[in-house]
Amino acid sequence: MRKFVILGGGYGGLAMIQGLISSHLPPDIELVLVDRMPFQGIKTEYYALAAGTASDFDLRIQFPNHHQLTKRYGDVTSIDLENKLVHMDQDEPIAYDYLVIALGCTDRYHGIPGAEQFTNSIQTFSSTRKTYQRLNDIKPYGQVYITGGGLSGVETAAELRESRPDLNITILDRGARVLSAFPSTVSAYVEQWFRDHDVNTRSHISVSRVEDGVIYNGDEAIYTDATIWTAGIQPVKVVQDLNVPKDPGGRVVVNSYSQIPDFPEVYVVGDCASIPFAPSAQAAGAQAEQVAEILHALWRGDTPKLHKIRLKGTLGSLGSKAGFGLMGKTSVKGRVPRLLKSGVLWLSRRHFG
Repeated sequence: MRKFVILGGGYGGLAMIQGLISSHLPPDIELVLVDRMPFQGIKTEYYALAAGTASDFDLRIQFPNHHQLTKRYGDVTSIDLENKLVHMDQDEPIAYDYLVIALGCTDRYHGIPGAEQFTNSIQTFSSTRKTYQRLNDIKPYGQVYITGGGLSGVETAAELRESRPDLNITILDRGARVLSAFPSTVSAYVEQWFRDHDVNTRSHISVSRVEDGVIYNGDEAIYTDATIWTAGIQPVKVVQDLNVPKDPGGRVVVNSYSQIPDFPEVYVVGDCASIPFAPSAQAAGAQAEQVAEILHALWRGDTPKLHKIRLKGTLGSLGSKAGFGLMGKTSVKGRVPRLLKSGVLWLSRRHFG
């Protein structure tokens, strides 16, 4: 048997498994899925878990069952590319013939002192649960600051406003406007929604350090009951530790087949791979589907035909009734993008669940 190990059961890992088992998986291939938990967490909705508007159970998708699929649970501590071994924290190393690295991302703290220690994260199920607990315990009219005005920060602020109308919520952003990756019309719409719902935004903020209950904008002390960090991501430490070429963001450089050039039996998908898309669930899934097609072609002895990855767009929510997005070059705002996002979530559950 040839052992095909998939590290990470997120969007990329699950899409990879679906792509492999749905189309004549060779009988001598044993798939091994490695994840710390026995389910996929719907990471695009972690902001709702943190705010308390979605339950833990609502955001789980069970892994598929297949006679050629084995599941192993635990934390990956390192990958030995030379000897084709995956080292685990409390288990024997896992040998592989093929490897897919789909371990996702973690927060990037940009070397800011105290940021990791004194802020709250929504990058993992476990950290998001802790963030929910912290936010839930804040007394009425407490101060919550969200560092980073990108998609995660905006959705978290809006959802928390809906969950806790009493709290004082402020987004701190280093740029001139929130959602700087979106057209200015989308930013203006979101800023107006924030004004209408008493969410504050502060621009041109440069966080210099964080202490317990205090964020420093240069020398200015900003006092807070909780700080949620949404100011950047990077690949997980296991990928950071790999001695292979990486791009300036720390993502692994891959060839057109998503392989590490010096280790063609190793594929990297999603947030860990240097691909021409911003990290997202959609990009991870689309790339993983392409890699599954590549593998099926190689196993048949054919030359893989690479189709161009086309992403459908980005959708964001502002509570339960409003949203925003970018579909191609078209901006969408209001009720429709919120309904679309709910539909995408429903389809995702139905497809993977």
